[in-house]
Amino acid sequence: MDVVPEITRESIRNLIINGKREDGRLLDEYRDISIETDVISKAEGSARVKIGGTQVLVGVKPQIGSPFPDTPDLGVLMTNCEMLPMADPTFEPGPPGEDSIELARVVDRGIRESELVDLDKLCIEEGKHVWMLFIDLHIIDNCGNLFDAAELAVMSALKSTKLPTATVVDEEVVLDEENLFELPVNNDVAMCTFVKIGGEMVLDPSLSEERVADARLNVGVTRDGKICAMQKGGAEPLTKDDLFAAVNIAVSKTKELVEYL
Repeated sequence: MDVVPEITRESIRNLIINGKREDGRLLDEYRDISIETDVISKAEGSARVKIGGTQVLVGVKPQIGSPFPDTPDLGVLMTNCEMLPMADPTFEPGPPGEDSIELARVVDRGIRESELVDLDKLCIEEGKHVWMLFIDLHIIDNCGNLFDAAELAVMSALKSTKLPTATVVDEEVVLDEENLFELPVNNDVAMCTFVKIGGEMVLDPSLSEERVADARLNVGVTRDGKICAMQKGGAEPLTKDDLFAAVNIAVSKTKELVEYL
């Protein structure tokens, strides 16, 4: 075993046990957060989010398509994630890996289960034509806690998205690029990510904290305090007390996070 990582593990663990962190934050404190929207001119909606040194970029591209057979009157959302090698030495080029797929699915679940977007208003002609929204998530710099940054970025990008008015003429969809409407957004949602170190649940983990953590928990919460998504990661189990502590903090912190939007 490499001695340096073990030394780092013990150092971080001892700090956490004593209620401290490497960067001086409290165990339930976020790093500085900033959000910019409309940062990609060619996208109908876009956002860049920074949490500490972590930086995530999101673009939303719509197109007309066919609805799914079991939801003929609903629009479609698809979330994809690309972890750029320049963002972290451990990220490799090529097809999405497990981490990339998990990140996209967890973020997508928070958006979908919160019923953030009013999908029935994206229906142009039932059973034939709907708006399909492709959400492209790009990791620019990984300094820990990609989940929360990604969720805020997707949320911000969707809220900034504008679509052209669509009508059906002779069974063809005609777009009016001069007459735009805002994407119908019903709610706000945020993700709060915790890691368990030294028996403590730590919010907004840095990259070094993530790498020594025993377990991870993502909690998605809507503006009105409803839990809409959860994901467990890591090898070690979490206790009931761990879960309740994390959920209570997440509900409280979500109120702060959505204010950034």
